[in-house]
Amino acid sequence: MLDKKSKEKIIKKYRVHDTDTGSPQVQIAILTEEIKELTEHLKLHKHDYSSRRGLLKKVGERRKLLKYLQKESFEQFKALAEKLKLKIATKLQAEEEEEKLKEKKYGVVEETEDTELIADATEDNA
Repeated sequence: MLDKKSKEKIIKKYRVHDTDTGSPQVQIAILTEEIKELTEHLKLHKHDYSSRRGLLKKVGERRKLLKYLQKESFEQFKALAEKLKLKIATKLQAEEEEEKLKEKKYGVVEETEDTELIADATEDNA
């Protein structure tokens, strides 16, 4: 479990505004740190099943919060994942690089309002 000082440090680093203590970003950051501590503990104490159960609960809670943040604000989710160096961040970066390569290779043009209007007009005529 995190001591008070390290928890306050994490809150200061990841808070959204000055009085923020419970935003998803802060909760995810705290859970990530607790997960790291429990993982290290379990490397030394392999038969500590109570701690293993606690670890799984924390991982599940973090997963729920990450899913919520991804749904509500993808940009904040992405920034937090990169800051915390979560596996999902490397996955997202790989996907972005792959998209850029495809765009470069095929010259993909992003859809704009004009192309949508043209598509709507052709559907109406048909």
